[in-house]
Amino acid sequence: MAEKRDYYEVLGVAKDADEATIKKAYRALAKKYHPDMNPGDKEAEAKFKEANEAYEVLSDADKRAKYDQYGFAAVDPGAGAGGFGGGFGGGFGGFDDLGDLFGSIFGGGFGGGSSRRQNGPMQGEDLSTRVSISFEESATGVKKDVSYTRVCRCPACNGSGAEKGTTAEKCTACNGMGQKRVLQRVGGMQFQSTQTCEACHGTGKIIKTKCAKCAGNGMIRENKKVTINIPAGIDNGMHVALRGQGCDGRNGGPAGDLIVEVTVRPHAVFVREDYNLFCEIPLTISEATLGAEIEVPTLEGPMKYQIPEGTQSGTSFTLRGKGMPYVNNSRHGDLVFTVNVEIPRGLTQKQKDKLREFADSCGESNYQKHERFFKKLFNNK
Repeated sequence: MAEKRDYYEVLGVAKDADEATIKKAYRALAKKYHPDMNPGDKEAEAKFKEANEAYEVLSDADKRAKYDQYGFAAVDPGAGAGGFGGGFGGGFGGFDDLGDLFGSIFGGGFGGGSSRRQNGPMQGEDLSTRVSISFEESATGVKKDVSYTRVCRCPACNGSGAEKGTTAEKCTACNGMGQKRVLQRVGGMQFQSTQTCEACHGTGKIIKTKCAKCAGNGMIRENKKVTINIPAGIDNGMHVALRGQGCDGRNGGPAGDLIVEVTVRPHAVFVREDYNLFCEIPLTISEATLGAEIEVPTLEGPMKYQIPEGTQSGTSFTLRGKGMPYVNNSRHGDLVFTVNVEIPRGLTQKQKDKLREFADSCGESNYQKHERFFKKLFNNK
């Protein structure tokens, strides 16, 4: 026969642990090793019984004091009045019975706990779908039609499941609760648990004449189309929620929501980062050198912008408030464009000669970066 473990060791608490700590440790073990959680597992059943025995002693101030002083001999059932004296009949360490304890552990699923009725109102399921829009539509906002399939209340029986002119009857097996209490015995212990009523399958009612349209289910599938308002400024991957447009709830419960994920197609020129827009604009050598008025693309159309003379390739300019609008807000992000000087290709001999002539006419002061680079290079030698 296996040697008994110290009760404090069984619950994993210190010998000076208070009542709340002992109770918390026991609840965790009872939930972990409960037979309903581990059907057919003999090892879990043994640990469950071991935890019960330890808690029975340590939760009782008198028994705990005797155990601390004399050990197992003081609380052994075979040791006379000092033992369990009839098992678990004298209360269960602050709980009226096992049903109250397991009701608190498993959310009302056992005995005296206030279990949730399965035939009560239940919220409908949320649904999700996607819609694709253009970049321009994301900037201005747009209305889109979305088609989807949902579960809704049967219009023929209004969700009762009974044929028109008839009504569902209360299940006599569970008295309309949808659940039945069942006595279970584990080792020397007896406790109650709740199970779904097999007669009504948890609905709490018996339908003798089923609705022809929904076959007694009370719910049917339908194809639905809704129009959604997509706000200006929405970004790729954002969602729009349509409250109450998901599946209908059962037993009078509220409907779920329809969650629409928005996919924004890329733009040919702009790249978006948060609410700012970025793009690149090519410049000719003469435009960058002499300065020029160029057209910059924006969401409202092209606008004029004066590029200063001597603009270097890679220089960025910012147009305040010309980016994307904030969702449900009057603010706008910025538009940042970067200029890249394009080097001409395929020059004629005459063009090359003129370019060399131009290059020879320029002094070092016209190429400051070039001049600074070589000064640094030679000064380091």
